[in-house]
Amino acid sequence: MAPPDAPSYGSGPFRATEADGGERLDRFLASRLSEMSRSRLKALIEAGTVTCDGAVIRLPSAAVRPGAIYTVALPPAIPAAPQGQALDLTVLYEDSDLIVIDKPAGLVVHPAPGNPDGTLVNALIAHCGDSLAGIGGERRPGIVHRLDKDTSGVMVAAKTELALNALSAAFAARDLDREYLALCWGAPQPAEGEIEGPIGRDPRDRKRMAVVARGGKPALTYYRTLRRFGLGATLLACRLATGRTHQIRVHLASRGHPLVGDPVYLRRRPAAASQMQQPQRDFLLDFPRQALHAATLGFAHPRSGAKLRFEAAPPADLATLLSHLGAITPPT
Repeated sequence: MAPPDAPSYGSGPFRATEADGGERLDRFLASRLSEMSRSRLKALIEAGTVTCDGAVIRLPSAAVRPGAIYTVALPPAIPAAPQGQALDLTVLYEDSDLIVIDKPAGLVVHPAPGNPDGTLVNALIAHCGDSLAGIGGERRPGIVHRLDKDTSGVMVAAKTELALNALSAAFAARDLDREYLALCWGAPQPAEGEIEGPIGRDPRDRKRMAVVARGGKPALTYYRTLRRFGLGATLLACRLATGRTHQIRVHLASRGHPLVGDPVYLRRRPAAASQMQQPQRDFLLDFPRQALHAATLGFAHPRSGAKLRFEAAPPADLATLLSHLGAITPPT
């Protein structure tokens, strides 16, 4: 076994020498784990996988102490290809070319950092078996469009290359019928209209999208009012002329009408809340996710050309909220 202060391709232990004293922790570890990038090591430190003399240390810039022993608990390798996992799926339609599901809120569409499994892709692999292998790429087999994790509603996935190519082209050309239900704060004016504005990364917060003056992609959203709840909240039907990340959420927020419950684009108590009476006000303020639901999806079947159209009722949490507002009959 190599001595503790010897370079290693493992995870330690690494004993800091006098010469290492005062070095940044991430730099010190990068010199010992040459096969790992400094940015990767920084993430591991912040995740709490690094210890100094047995105590967890989470600060990448922490100064190395001479004589201290550092270890890195490397996480297990993630398989290159997603694995099948038997998760409950609400299947609206399925044939040899495609599958249409009603995605629940909380389900991530495909594996990504922070969500290596338990995704729709894992569920589809388990449900469809070998027929899905390699359709559209190893990491996202069958996926032709996405819904945000906490957005519910109708999605289609391809099971053949023919379906993948045809459906991808239909989404790119917007040659389909797709409508969302969106519950927003306030009362958009006019009651029916469009919101146009290029969408790109928010220059003040790169984790968010925003309507930007330069560098964004053109985006257009059509909306119409289905029901107003005074001046406090409005139920909208929204259609997309383009398909940008968070498009409905960003466009409505840019007009001062963020979605109820949106954790990204609603960061303070909305002024419109004062227009709602109790207990409806608290029901709206306490809703735990963006109130957005992909209610309908229609497209031409990629093989037969037959017109298909699918609908999904709002899930229980959104249906309950709407019933509290008097918009629909309470769910049973």
